[in-house]
Amino acid sequence: MSNTGGPSAGEPDDTMRERGTTSRAKLRALLDADRRVVAAAPLVVVFGSVVVLGQLDPTPLRVAVESSDPIETLAQGLLTAIITGVTLVVTINQLVLSRELGPLGDQRDRMEGSVRFREDVADLLDAPVAPPEPSAFLRALAEGIASRARAVEDTLDADGNGDAGESDDAAASDADSDPTTRVREFAREVESNAEAVAGRLEGRQFGTFAVLSAALDLNYSWKIYQAARLRRVHDADLSAETKTALSELRDALELFGPAREHVKTLYFRWELVDLSRTMFYAAVPALVASIGAILFLDDPTTITGATLGVSNLLLTVAFVVAVSLSPFAVLASAVLRISTVAKRTLSIGPFVLRSETREDDLDWES
Repeated sequence: MSNTGGPSAGEPDDTMRERGTTSRAKLRALLDADRRVVAAAPLVVVFGSVVVLGQLDPTPLRVAVESSDPIETLAQGLLTAIITGVTLVVTINQLVLSRELGPLGDQRDRMEGSVRFREDVADLLDAPVAPPEPSAFLRALAEGIASRARAVEDTLDADGNGDAGESDDAAASDADSDPTTRVREFAREVESNAEAVAGRLEGRQFGTFAVLSAALDLNYSWKIYQAARLRRVHDADLSAETKTALSELRDALELFGPAREHVKTLYFRWELVDLSRTMFYAAVPALVASIGAILFLDDPTTITGATLGVSNLLLTVAFVVAVSLSPFAVLASAVLRISTVAKRTLSIGPFVLRSETREDDLDWES
């Protein structure tokens, strides 16, 4: 949903893809694409590049092997890098587990904080308890935000403030500057955005990026700023019921912020644990390929013949390089997604870090 006609100038879009200046195709590759495809793509490029360079080299690889040992040198370097990468996996696991290995007092504080927050959410939802599953928890919060937005509209209707007339351009211009119209438009935008996010979260299972992706598309930080601005700027023009409803809507949005950040943290830790395991699985064939190259490819007569005009020795070396680099491709595919999300969610609360909504474009005084 694009907020091109929002309550103030310079308003960013709701969805994360539309808020940024990066192309949608690039963001799809960084965030939504299957991580196995993202990891495999550079390996295919490396394999193809080695083959092409080998074909363009005026000195055939077989001749180079007879005069020196480029394959063994390359394989030794790859072997060292793989072992270093496995050590990195151990470090990542230590970082992830360090949070889980705290003393009893810290664990109790974490538990009490979590329970208090869930009680606050249950009060917001007017429910006995908040949902236990992360996607259902975020969905319930989004639905609560949509309900609070509808409550703001209801207070405006109860005051007898209907939609502004649209008979001509002058009337539309007057309506745009009318406090009631601005509050109504804001409430409708919040309701639409929250309902869309709630719909995307329905039936989602935690552990997949779909849960976090949907939550990232509720632009709560900007909406907190807008709710506070409308509440204060138009304090004298709004009824007490409308001001109370706006304050309650802002409270709901403020609860969504830490809830999303908590789910994001859980997802990052989940991904890092999976990354550690996947890198270990990828390291085994990588070690076999590099060790095999050191032991058995020192003699150029070991592999003879050609396939489609390409030396089988060259194809084998290209394959060894691609397989040996697979742990790093796995690491890169996960880090690209994590770093992209982290960069776009650096702040919590009503702070705008994106360049497309600079301070001189923000209508923060009226």
